This record gives sequence, C-alpha cells and structure tokens, in this order.
Amino acid sequence: MMNVHWLFAVVSLAGCATTQSQTAPPKIDASAVWQISPQFLATAPTSCQSSKIECLIGQMAKAGAPVAAVSFTRELHQQSHGDFGVMTGFQSQGSLAFAWVTYPLRANTNNGLLLVNGRPSIVNLEDLKLLDTKTMEQSSQFHDLKGQFPQVNLWPGDRDGKTWPTPQAGPNGGSQFVLEYPLRNGCHACARAGSAIFTWKFDAQGKFLGTTFDGLLSPPLQ
Repeated sequence: MMNVHWLFAVVSLAGCATTQSQTAPPKIDASAVWQISPQFLATAPTSCQSSKIECLIGQMAKAGAPVAAVSFTRELHQQSHGDFGVMTGFQSQGSLAFAWVTYPLRANTNNGLLLVNGRPSIVNLEDLKLLDTKTMEQSSQFHDLKGQFPQVNLWPGDRDGKTWPTPQAGPNGGSQFVLEYPLRNGCHACARAGSAIFTWKFDAQGKFLGTTFDGLLSPPLQ
C-alpha cells in the first residue's frame, strides 16, 4: 500500500513547482528585439482584414522576426488587451530592464517604454492609470497651471529611445525611475502646457509598488 505521507510530499512538491512556474515567467531579453521593415509596414496591415492582431503576429514570423520577438508581441497584446507592439530596443537595468516598443498601428505616440522582468513581468510606463494623478491634480502647481491652460491634461510620452528614465536607488535595495510626461491643453495637437514628473517605484525583488508625483515643469516660452 502506498505510503500516505510520501504521496502527500510528492503532491506538495508538484504544487510548489506549478506555483513557481506560474509566478516566474521566462526572462525577456534582447533576443526579442526586431526592427520593423518598411515592407512589413506597407504590406502586413493591408493583408490582415479579420483577426487583425493575430494575423499581424503571424506576418511577423513570415517577415523574419525572431521567435522571441513574436512571443513578446503576443504577450504584450494579451497584457495590454489589444495593442500591437514590437520591441525595437532593450537595455538591462539591474534586475529589471527597459524595453522600447513601436506601435505601428497607432495614430499618435507610436513609441512606448516598458519596464520588464519584474512583478508583473511587463509594466507599461505610458499607462496613465498607474500614475498618481490625484496628487498632481490637488497640487497648487496644477491649480495655477489650469488658470493659464483651462483644459490641461496629461498625455503619454512618445518614447523614441532618445529619452531615458532617470534611475535612482530606492529604499531597502529597491529601485526607482523618474520620468516626464507631457501636459497639453485638451488634445494631442493643442498647446503644450509643460510636463509632469513621476517616480516609478520597485522593491528589491522587482515588485511594482506604485508611483509618486514629483512636480511640474513650466510650459515652453511662446
């Protein structure tokens, strides 16, 4: 008769292995970088009518994208609930890494920036819902700015790989990244109203802890 204690130990170990595999996805690295060719941009969108995103992901492989690049685009699509993005730059940053992404189907802000390999594995630095906008909107700086720009609002940055976040050491071995976001007077093409500064915070294990508002920069001189 099978030993009950031995069976329990085997089941427990299997459960631990399953849990670890669920919480530790494969690391994202530079093998997922792919430079989109003009030919791909010209032909792939027009050849994909239905199931457009899945079709485009399939077209990536046909156009010579590495397996890791295709996998990353699929993971980003699932995480972002619909965006089609391709990693076009990668830079390790300690236990985390920057991933620059091109979104070829967007009308505006075609370049984005992610922090990857933490918890969660992808943190979108252009996701405005993750920013501490409540503190920003309650600040005296923002109230003064609204006197000059009544429709002022926050927009994602267009991260073309030339502007990097400023890394800082965080408490207890953690890390922080300071980034600016544009303020505009109501629409993407409207008057620039300066920029807002936010800090993204991670603990020593790469867990995302949230953001803090650090102040506003003045709008450009007219």
